[in-house]
Amino acid sequence: MDLARKIDHILKNHSGIGVKALKLEICGFPFFNNSCDLDRWLHIAVKPGIEELDMKLLSTYVALCRKKSHATICRKISEAAFCRKKSHTNVYNFPFSLLDGSGKSIQQLHLYNCALRPTTGLGHLRSLTRLELFRVSITEDELRCLFSSSIALEKLVLRSCNELSFLEIPSLLQQLNHLVVMDCGNLEVIKSKAPNLYIFHYGGTLIPLSLGDSLQNLYIDALLGRQDVVPYPWADLLRMVPHLEDLQISSYCARDTLVVPGKFLHLQCLCIGAFNPDYDYLSLVSFLDACPSLETFILSVDADRVRQESVLAESSHDLRQMPGHVHRNIKDVFIIGFCSAKSMVELTCHMLENAKSLEYLTLNTSSNPEISCSDSENGRCLPMSKHMRKEARKALLAVERYILGKVPCSVELEVVKPCSRCNTLEI
Repeated sequence: MDLARKIDHILKNHSGIGVKALKLEICGFPFFNNSCDLDRWLHIAVKPGIEELDMKLLSTYVALCRKKSHATICRKISEAAFCRKKSHTNVYNFPFSLLDGSGKSIQQLHLYNCALRPTTGLGHLRSLTRLELFRVSITEDELRCLFSSSIALEKLVLRSCNELSFLEIPSLLQQLNHLVVMDCGNLEVIKSKAPNLYIFHYGGTLIPLSLGDSLQNLYIDALLGRQDVVPYPWADLLRMVPHLEDLQISSYCARDTLVVPGKFLHLQCLCIGAFNPDYDYLSLVSFLDACPSLETFILSVDADRVRQESVLAESSHDLRQMPGHVHRNIKDVFIIGFCSAKSMVELTCHMLENAKSLEYLTLNTSSNPEISCSDSENGRCLPMSKHMRKEARKALLAVERYILGKVPCSVELEVVKPCSRCNTLEI
């Protein structure tokens, strides 16, 4: 019995007995299965009462890869293969008409690597609260049609949907509170009229955004090498999201001072990541001045990319100061990828001297603190390069020489060192 017949048998045995969730992960489409097979399986399983439908058309590389340590490599291989074969591979057209009636109970719909062509009058998805489209071919008009039948939508995720050039979220999506748009390469404008949008996560080239007054959490991952986050129109952002409370910015291109012509009056948590190798971290003080209510400041740096003078160098004697810049509400400061770069040590000293409510200062000398011995498959931390191990040792010396003596008794300092078992520091 071949694979297609086995799946037929399994689905028919479960058909009509109240299937609540269907998850299909198809390996090597269309080489091992074809559109007729998929249509048949969906028609067998998708019946009134189904609540979750997850369909992924995976490459052979990803589907056969079982170890997390290899998954990223396999995914990159599959993405490259996908790009090469895209013009030659038949794209599966998801049968949207199937949802006309059967789709009324669906709460979650996840589609990966297919085409979705909704039409007016079909597919009343009145229960749909979560929609995720990854590498899905869909136009602006088709997406608008989909929105018109999905008024209960609460979370929308669009990843690598490259037919979209303009994304408009209509006001009829009253329940939408979480929007994620990542790597949609042809997208030029995003405009949201959803009145209760609370969280927006964007990754890609920086484009004009119109997000509404309700937004409080904004995450921006600017594409590597494509555009700098610095010239982004902060004045427009202040106007568009006046009640912003949580802002995350990441751009490997950032090289100049982040200048904000105004203030984020409600911002409580700021996370800034990446940066150019020679970025002046002390210049971030001016950005912090624009956030008078800020309580948590997180700086995430890839120490392996930092290329600037060490505070331990013979020419680095006097540390710069920025008097008059007082931060009255900052309580927690986290620096991930802390190193001996002079400007980073200067920023740390500035926070100790000018953050009047500071309670916790964490200096982590690893750029990958989330992966440790205890939670990795092979019982080992992520390996650090020779340069990073050497820099970690210099960072600890910088803490001892320039920072320890400035820590007030009211501040708890935590210095996170590389794992001595997995990454021996270079002398």
